[in-house]
Amino acid sequence: MINNVTLIGRLTKDVELKYTPANQAVAQFTLAVNRTFKNANGERESDFINVVIWRQSAENFAKWAKKGALIGITGRIQTRNYENAQGQRVYMTEVIAENFQMLESRNQQQGQQQATQQQAKQPDPFSGGTPMNLNDDDLPF
Repeated sequence: MINNVTLIGRLTKDVELKYTPANQAVAQFTLAVNRTFKNANGERESDFINVVIWRQSAENFAKWAKKGALIGITGRIQTRNYENAQGQRVYMTEVIAENFQMLESRNQQQGQQQATQQQAKQPDPFSGGTPMNLNDDDLPF
């Protein structure tokens, strides 16, 4: 049987590190992973995948990975269930991360965030203005 998962995505928020009663470190987080195709509107959608990481890896991950960071993980899919306060059975599927890799430096991540903020402030250079009048003779092909 094979149960391997490899994901590359961006961390949706800062990681919260917790400890079990047996003092085992555990961190849960969500990765936003882009789909390889675009929807009917031409937009790329993302899947938001729940991931759990344990022990020393969880402590290291919580220390280094921040919201927006590009992360690569390998692990396995696990399903579990529990009974909620209303007595209903709840099923969860999540990825148990066995390894992770930071795929960009903090400087790259901060630079990307600043560039995104700058782009949001700048007006679209192609909106408005006057249309160009071109004849077929003006085109080089």
